[in-house]
Amino acid sequence: MAEPNVIRTASEADIPWLREIERSAGQAFVAIGMTAIAEDEPPSEQALRGYVADGRAWVATAADGGQPVAYLIAGLVDGALHIEQVSVHAEHARRGVGRALIEHVAGWAKARGIPALTLTTFTDVPWNGPYYRRLGFRPLAPEEITPGLREIRAAEAAHGLDRWPRTSMRRDL
Repeated sequence: MAEPNVIRTASEADIPWLREIERSAGQAFVAIGMTAIAEDEPPSEQALRGYVADGRAWVATAADGGQPVAYLIAGLVDGALHIEQVSVHAEHARRGVGRALIEHVAGWAKARGIPALTLTTFTDVPWNGPYYRRLGFRPLAPEEITPGLREIRAAEAAHGLDRWPRTSMRRDL
């Protein structure tokens, strides 16, 4: 059984690790023909610094509290906590680390009276849409997509992500 992870709010010192985690996690997309996703540049240090400064970036480390092996960044969108990115280093994938981060953030949001988590994701990638459904997220019908989520989806489309089917999802807390 894998050692439990320590989940904590990210710090400035974690930012270079977050970019490395993102690069490592992206390599899984190569195997399914989504090389452009694997080659996409991680969020900039400046962008990550904003999430850290706002207290909306979390990391999971090994049980000893060492360097981060996964991270999650989120922002408030139309009254829900929107998961912008959750990534797990390839060497730590498929061990429940991403799930632990999402559950931690769900508890954080619920304690602050935030009614739901939202995210956008690839519909058919096994560790995206199907995975999030198992974690209690549901795809949103077109009429349920809020203005903020529509803006996010438009930005994703402009970035070329709509070459593959995508969806907006919500998990009520």
